[in-house]
Amino acid sequence: MEELYELRRYIQSGQYQNALLLLDEMEEMSRDDKLNRITSFMEILLIHLIKQTAEKRTTRSWDVSLRNSLRQIIRINKKRKAGGWYLTDAELVDALEAAYASALDSASLEAFEGRYTAEELDAMIEKTDVLKTAFERILEYKGTSSPA
Repeated sequence: MEELYELRRYIQSGQYQNALLLLDEMEEMSRDDKLNRITSFMEILLIHLIKQTAEKRTTRSWDVSLRNSLRQIIRINKKRKAGGWYLTDAELVDALEAAYASALDSASLEAFEGRYTAEELDAMIEKTDVLKTAFERILEYKGTSSPA
């Protein structure tokens, strides 16, 4: 909120260049927040996909968590008034890649009752297949949700 007061002060005092710079900074802050929130849900998505792949099974709660994560990724990524998406498909792929290590670490604590390290769990699955599945699932949900 401090930034809004500063923006108002710049505009009222005619410091338009400073106001534009602050707007750029606020846009970047907003985008970073969106990316962080999307990444958090991507981690949850990946945790369950890793567990499903490694254990070769699923549970109802994993499926519910997967669907919720997908819905939230799409909801947060969707631009409300302008239409379109905050992150492009390529940026979504990059975000999934970035979230993978953390998701693998968490999944190692849950899969097989925590018997395997992250490295051992990673050896049981094919990372590229998990990431591909995650991205395909996001695209499926994205396709059923048109930008406002």
